[in-house]
Amino acid sequence: MKLDQARSVSLLLARLAIGTIFIVHGLEKLNERGVGGTIDYFDSLGIPLAVIAAPAVLLLEVVGGAAIILGAGLPLVGVMLAIDMMGAIFFVQGPKGWKASELCLTLLVGALVLTFSGGGALAVDKLWMNRKHKTATS
Repeated sequence: MKLDQARSVSLLLARLAIGTIFIVHGLEKLNERGVGGTIDYFDSLGIPLAVIAAPAVLLLEVVGGAAIILGAGLPLVGVMLAIDMMGAIFFVQGPKGWKASELCLTLLVGALVLTFSGGGALAVDKLWMNRKHKTATS
């Protein structure tokens, strides 16, 4: 397997894992607490504008996780999910110590890697760019 093929496959696997984790966590919040309960939880943690932040995080984690899997909108979605994880580390996990922050830190770095990698040849962004480039040069 050539290096470019291996890179694309590894980025696909990373997108599948990271995207799935975000989707599961977003749906978990929605199913266990609902939007109202998540707002109350965010408020109890001292998260500013919890009434806006909670629904935004739920939507971001589910839709953003799906976008990560597809490799769509990675520059924007990856940064937004990294910011989401910064908030999770600062408000939720950080006060509990290093061990509690490991997953959030891993997701933060993974989201940034995908943001700046382009997601590989199997990403929708890459396929769209290739198609756009072929159309422009035709």
